[in-house]
Amino acid sequence: MDKELIRQAAAELYKQLPGNILDEAMDILPEHVGTRMFDEPLVGFGGADDALFDEYKKVGVIGPWHMSPAEWLPQAKTVVSLFFPASLEVRQSNRRAKEKASDLWAYARIEGQAFIGSYMAALQGWFRELGVEACVPALDPRWLAVRAGEGIEGYPEIREDTYGSNWSERHAAYVCGLGTFGLSKGLITEKGMAGRFGSILIDAKLAPDLRPYSGIYDYCTRCGACIKRCPVAAIDLEHGKDHTVCGPFLALSRTLLAPRYGCGLCQTGVPCETRIP
Repeated sequence: MDKELIRQAAAELYKQLPGNILDEAMDILPEHVGTRMFDEPLVGFGGADDALFDEYKKVGVIGPWHMSPAEWLPQAKTVVSLFFPASLEVRQSNRRAKEKASDLWAYARIEGQAFIGSYMAALQGWFRELGVEACVPALDPRWLAVRAGEGIEGYPEIREDTYGSNWSERHAAYVCGLGTFGLSKGLITEKGMAGRFGSILIDAKLAPDLRPYSGIYDYCTRCGACIKRCPVAAIDLEHGKDHTVCGPFLALSRTLLAPRYGCGLCQTGVPCETRIP
């Protein structure tokens, strides 16, 4: 088992698995049939024992409800993070949007996430066929979301303005060397931030990828483009994104884009859409 073998398997799964191309069965607008939602994923590797996972448990970083790799999979040795860049068609459509997400972006958020889920399940199966135990936190029944105003029993530290989950795909990607955060709280990778993440924990020991950064915002130039793109002024230069403003707008998008939802305006039409600025 080595990293190159895993990267090759990831590329092959991307080519073989159905679900990344929009089709009639998905109940979409006819003009979007045949559109690809995501490009081939980037793959990064991190140590399951990386000290950052302990940092993530601190109040004010993520919180004590964030589960470490060992809590998901006791024998975990390596974290594998994948970034699925949004396709040109998806990005272009959302770049033109002003007040709400484009239809293509909403499809990539819902149907696209379903594809990523099936992809991660297939990757987990591939590892297990090779005798490597694997856990995909986002597909595990223990995964849960934390939303403002909702608490988790046993964690009084959760604030009224807390948004997140007990496993952060972006923070895992940061550990694995894939990128750093921007003002909009998205992660800027070498392919930009317009896209979605997945991750898997395995019990095979692999060398972590070098993190070519030391600060959580190293790739963000603070240009303010995402501030101008946000339709509800949820981002500012001093504090970044305010989830208590963004969250209700995302909730409203369930009506605006029913039966789907999403936004992503701050990820498109900005310098970090497809690259490190």
